[in-house]
Amino acid sequence: MMTLELTPDELLSTTRAVRKRLDFDRPVPRRLIEECIDLATQAPTGRNRQRWHFVVVTDRAKRRVVGDIFRRSLTRAVGQPLTADDTRRMNYAPGSTKGVFDGLRYLADNIHRVPAIVIPAVEGRTDRAPVDIQAGTWGSILPAAWSFMLAARARGLGTTWTSAQGPLERELAAALGIPYDKVMLAAFIPLAYTLGTDFKPAVRVPRAEVLHWDRW
Repeated sequence: MMTLELTPDELLSTTRAVRKRLDFDRPVPRRLIEECIDLATQAPTGRNRQRWHFVVVTDRAKRRVVGDIFRRSLTRAVGQPLTADDTRRMNYAPGSTKGVFDGLRYLADNIHRVPAIVIPAVEGRTDRAPVDIQAGTWGSILPAAWSFMLAARARGLGTTWTSAQGPLERELAAALGIPYDKVMLAAFIPLAYTLGTDFKPAVRVPRAEVLHWDRW
């Protein structure tokens, strides 16, 4: 197993959302993806139930199908309304938000070319469930998915977390034979080797804005 020479801090701070620097022409070996999954399933899981699943799509025809769903789903995504603070933080680094949306458009145009698409999923739907149920379920898949992305970065692979499966989750589940009534799709993660590995930490809002000690 060959990995990049990154310290733990470098790995955590340079695992970026990669959209424009994905290598569409270089296949990702199955063994590397399996190594990343093995590490992902070492993540914490609520009550040790280990209800996580990872659906990996590499077949060319299936990638075209899920790519079409991805593009159509993007046009339906709404999300919560932005506040003034949201807008300020999104533009804390000049040009950062424009870069994000430019990258997303590029990814959408080329999603069918990505060598692998990884869809983390978790057993048990939480539609309209109370917060404690939601937290326990999502907390059992999101750490594993992030561990997968860190493992991928260490192997010279790039990822980006998208929630584009949301608006058309049922259609995506049907396309991949996933039992929608029993399983939630947590994310839609493109996976490819990166064009270069020289990623840097992002500019973020200051620690003073987000750290609260003993009280809000």
